[in-house]
Amino acid sequence: MDNVPLARTAPTLAQKSMRILLCVVAFLLLFSLYTWGISQNPPGFYLDESATAYNAYLVSRTGAGEFGPRFPILFQEYAVSNPNYINPLTIYLLAIVFRFLPPSILVARMFATFWMFAACLLLGLLAKRISGQLRVGIIVAATALLTPWLFEVGRLVWDAHFTAFAVALFLVTAYRVQSKETWNWKDILIVAGSLAVLTYGYFAGRVLASLYAVGLLFLATTKRRFLGVVMIWMAYAVTLVPLILFNRSHSGELTKRLWNVSYLRPDAPWKEIPYEFAEFVRRYLEDQNLTGLLITGDYHGRHHVQGSGGPILFATFVLAMIGLGLIIAGRWREPWWRFIIYGLAVSIVPGAITNEPFHQLRLMGYAVFLLVLTIPALQWLLAPDGPRQSAYGASDESHSGKSDRAAVLSHGLARSIRLGFVGILLAATVVQAIDFQVTYRREGPKRLYDFDAPYKPLYDAAVAQPQRPIYLENGQWGPAYMDAYWYATVEGRPVSDFVRLPDGTKPPSGAIVLSSNSDCQNCQYIQKSYVYLLYRAK
Repeated sequence: MDNVPLARTAPTLAQKSMRILLCVVAFLLLFSLYTWGISQNPPGFYLDESATAYNAYLVSRTGAGEFGPRFPILFQEYAVSNPNYINPLTIYLLAIVFRFLPPSILVARMFATFWMFAACLLLGLLAKRISGQLRVGIIVAATALLTPWLFEVGRLVWDAHFTAFAVALFLVTAYRVQSKETWNWKDILIVAGSLAVLTYGYFAGRVLASLYAVGLLFLATTKRRFLGVVMIWMAYAVTLVPLILFNRSHSGELTKRLWNVSYLRPDAPWKEIPYEFAEFVRRYLEDQNLTGLLITGDYHGRHHVQGSGGPILFATFVLAMIGLGLIIAGRWREPWWRFIIYGLAVSIVPGAITNEPFHQLRLMGYAVFLLVLTIPALQWLLAPDGPRQSAYGASDESHSGKSDRAAVLSHGLARSIRLGFVGILLAATVVQAIDFQVTYRREGPKRLYDFDAPYKPLYDAAVAQPQRPIYLENGQWGPAYMDAYWYATVEGRPVSDFVRLPDGTKPPSGAIVLSSNSDCQNCQYIQKSYVYLLYRAK
């Protein structure tokens, strides 16, 4: 008799182990498919990517970046007269990877893509928890993986790729605590930590984290919850102390990036405030333009392959608008969905306060919230018929004791019609995603100048010369010396083989020079491209 429980338990453990193994294999295969072709597309390696990867490599070996102390709060970007400081989180995370793997473009791009892949899975997890249905979670995760916006940004190595993961992580933690009446310290620290991840991940995250933190008030439906929100704010404020200390020792550096890319001015007189407000409204509406969202996308070739359609799929947008309508019509009283509408609205702010229209990197939070809006639409469309069935098919946890208005809405259309509509939308998603992938893989590798691809042949020609050192000259195309440092790191060459010329400094006569100028007087050309040139100084 004693052996019976063991006999019954053994197959169960074996089945669980097999399921875990199959899940791991499935995720690895899916990730391999998601990263297929990443070694050739995007081509080359952009300056900001080189700066991120090179600093991460230095941190993995010394704890310090190119400049400054060990383990800095922010990293100085480039050796220029007026440098910016970039966020540290992705550099530290990539440094961990480089601690165990040799530095390479492929490893760096796989690292970036992993975080976007994880963001898509987190969105699927959130959809499953909200709806209580695995199939809704799978559809949302698959849709996110097929979304051009996330797919393309996930292949960029600088810190913009991390925003989607940080926003998705915050939403998962916020949904976890909103179902509880009392929030303990663990709940408070988890939500505050997710806000900190967003703050230190990308410069637009500093704006988003503050706005999302305010939005938590939508979840403060009781006195206890309000106190919980206040405690989250206090815990989040503690995580900002390093930034405050950094700003004290580097006056103005924390916000300099914003003033460089924005029409807003910190010293603007009062009479200009109406103009800035009007400009904000104009740009806020501009960033919601359906032409950019569904047809053209970001005009930067690095952010979006031109001619590949919009960054959001048509079917995804239709589902998001259905979800928005259902929330307004039947779920507006639910704190969670009011918070989602608020989050959607404020996610446009980082793009609206800057100069460029529909800048996809600064609007990554907007993309995430549009995908979240598809959840109530899928709940309604997939809900079975029944007199007591909610239109949204949500779990008891997500209902939170709300009224049966959703049940009334579920009978507006027969289930067969709703399922047919879902089938059409999913088919449209697959067809448009395939069309995007075909264009992306055909046109993406042609973005040579967007990713500094012409620099590498000139670098190869320079290191093939016996003369040392090789001088690196910045110019109209930026501090290209960083590309040389990164390629030398990948190839195991000593960086001492190169000498970076300070701005305005001329190289010695007869020196081999790699320059980011496209033209040069009094230069003996060795090789040049449209953007860069390799020459012997006269």
